[in-house]
Amino acid sequence: MTTLADSVAARLAAQPGVQRVPTPKAAVFQAKRFAPADLAAELIALIDRDRRPSTIADDNGDPVFRTSETCDLPADHPSVQRIEALITALAGIDPAYGEPLQGQRYAEGQEFKAHTDYFAPDGRDYQRFCALSGNRTWTFMIYLNDVTAGGATRFKLLDKTFQPEAGKLLCWNNRLPDGPNGEAGSVNHATLHHGMKVRKGVKYVITKWYRENPWRG
Repeated sequence: MTTLADSVAARLAAQPGVQRVPTPKAAVFQAKRFAPADLAAELIALIDRDRRPSTIADDNGDPVFRTSETCDLPADHPSVQRIEALITALAGIDPAYGEPLQGQRYAEGQEFKAHTDYFAPDGRDYQRFCALSGNRTWTFMIYLNDVTAGGATRFKLLDKTFQPEAGKLLCWNNRLPDGPNGEAGSVNHATLHHGMKVRKGVKYVITKWYRENPWRG
């Protein structure tokens, strides 16, 4: 039986320029030069315009756990519509399942310590964030610029580290294929990742998350 996760992974693997990261622990893919330079520059300008301090679900009491800035990108902006169309064409996931696109900015010294993109099923904020649309399934993240030093994304449990490169796409499935009939099942803790400190320069990324059910806010 072919599941959505299988079909997305197969579609990604078949795309020119997309590489599946060699690990049996998670479905992770990368593609260089995915976002054109002019589009990346337009998205960076939007992030700079609307950025605000980032927050986290299930606050763990660490005031410096996530020190970046975040913004919600306007869905009706031509640049946002353009990158959304590129991601949809690549992944083949119904846009109805996607969260609004977010942008993140990391200045020197800022980071997002090791975390998962899915919401912990036993977390106190799980119902708040997942009651309507379910948990997160796929993550699509795009680096918008080169960073002078630091700012890598490290998956400790996969023993993989990805350096920020302008236009590079990194995506992964946050779930395990252990549900009934091979359907997406429990969350995959191996997708734990760390947005490491920027040592010199500024890092800009955009992130697109998909849900189990159509997005309802």
